[in-house]
Amino acid sequence: MSAPPLAASTAPAFLTVEEAAELLRVNRKTLYEAIRLEQVPGVARLGRILRIHRDTLLTWRPGNSRPALGDTKS
Repeated sequence: MSAPPLAASTAPAFLTVEEAAELLRVNRKTLYEAIRLEQVPGVARLGRILRIHRDTLLTWRPGNSRPALGDTKS
């Protein structure tokens, strides 16, 4: 049985990569690559665990000052 869709208003303060990808409606692998390229704000690294601050993610405007998710061109 799958979990119900994640709504921004009910999401926890820190999201897993999977939850953030669902919220942004992007592929999980695309989001991991954007995090690796430091294109995503609000990422907290706890050892090997990644968490993304929900409020920072929701106020982020991709495309205004940074490359698109997964875009490796400068």
